[in-house]
Amino acid sequence: MLSKIHTAGLLGINAFHVCCETDIGDGLPGIILIGSLSGEVKEAADRVKTAIKNSKYSFYPRKIVINLSPAEIKKEGCGYDLPIAISILEALGTVKSNILNKSLFVGELSLSGELLPIRGILPIVMFAKENGFENVFLPYDNLAEANIVTGIKNFGIKNLKDLIEILNGEKTYSENIQIQIPETKEYSDFSDVNGQILLKRAVQIAVAGRHNILFIGPAGTGKSMIAKRIPGIMPNMSDEEALEVSKIYSVCGLLNSKEPVLKIRPYRDPHHSVSPQALSGGGRIPKPGEISLAHKGVLFLDELAEFKTNTIEVLRQPMENKTVSIARVNASIEYPADFMLVAATNPCKCGYYPDRSKCSCNEAQVRKYLSRISKPLLDRIDITVETSLIRYEELKGDFKNISSEEIKNYIEKVRQIQLNRYKDYGFSYNSEIPAGLINKFCNLKKSDDIFLSNLYEMKKMSVRGLHKILKVARTVADFNEHKEIEHDDICEAISYRSLEDKYW
Repeated sequence: MLSKIHTAGLLGINAFHVCCETDIGDGLPGIILIGSLSGEVKEAADRVKTAIKNSKYSFYPRKIVINLSPAEIKKEGCGYDLPIAISILEALGTVKSNILNKSLFVGELSLSGELLPIRGILPIVMFAKENGFENVFLPYDNLAEANIVTGIKNFGIKNLKDLIEILNGEKTYSENIQIQIPETKEYSDFSDVNGQILLKRAVQIAVAGRHNILFIGPAGTGKSMIAKRIPGIMPNMSDEEALEVSKIYSVCGLLNSKEPVLKIRPYRDPHHSVSPQALSGGGRIPKPGEISLAHKGVLFLDELAEFKTNTIEVLRQPMENKTVSIARVNASIEYPADFMLVAATNPCKCGYYPDRSKCSCNEAQVRKYLSRISKPLLDRIDITVETSLIRYEELKGDFKNISSEEIKNYIEKVRQIQLNRYKDYGFSYNSEIPAGLINKFCNLKKSDDIFLSNLYEMKKMSVRGLHKILKVARTVADFNEHKEIEHDDICEAISYRSLEDKYW
């Protein structure tokens, strides 16, 4: 007898349809799995056979051929156990139900027949809904995550025996989990930060226009402290953004029943020993890396000059294209990577340059240390700002610093200016202005145009570097409530790139 059961696999952060076909006939007894399968999928034969037996169902040894199509896409992971089991049981006549064609099955089986949670449930359920399936049968521990998607029936199943009885009408499904959206976590507040007025101003400009920013200065000047507070002043994620980010975390297995959806912007701060693969994503079973886990949030790279050069160079393409592309023999995978890069570095190996009372590094040593950060990568960083040691009076004073909430409210206003300006152009932030529209949105007065032209020729700037100045100037103008870019706005934007001459 031939059976067809529907399931889904993962390709990147999206799901694709897989048809599990089972044929039982005469021949040498055994289970044969075909259809471009990884090792863990091939092992499903033994897991499924034992799980069926331990669920108190048995069958005579027969030749069982199971095909997972389409064959051109490799199937990976353990989520195919459940559809394989149901397909075998339907072919044997053990399972008889009129909803099988309208349902999608996914889950891993233990040898006892228990259903174990799998990663990537959120994109699978979204795929099921988009493709007209009415029901999804999945592990009970994945139910909270699945219930984020409305308009489809999700059945959280604890074991294979329960599922068979539900499908055969011998048992009524009654268990359900209500969606519990986690409370918004509290970020550290900017009101805790004394001093560093220039740094805090630069951070607000960077967040308002979604510009990449680099802090450079001695150790202990608050670079990491301020970086951790940046997500707290970013505009709230929309529901669409939250769902997109949650899909990435679902594929990585980083969601759980207590936190089935992310409502706050991600903040990722990998150590400088991170490998290129861990940063960009990939692996034997491809998964998103730190770059994609920071999607719609902040990727903070502390001690940037300590990262291996080949590691930080993988940032260049994602910073430009907002995606990470991973090529494989049988498929090409793209992960989203729309993040704000916040980086920090000491100016030299000892960390105290140019303070000659503490630093003994000569100019050549400083340049050698910072040369690990390549010019092409620097060109993709819009704002570079220097930090300085904080005076004792600034630490002890009872200052009424502006809070994160106040900063965020103002940034929201600047963001709204950009949304209104670009509503017909397919982008949202000043940092995203395409080259062809620079002259339209970053128009300068004639005197300022001559001023910037002379600077461009004198400094032998790259075109990308020039465009970065203009985009930052547009954000500064919005921040200063200037309809057009004024001279002070362009000068401030230029100052945010002047450190390249000092250190590089």
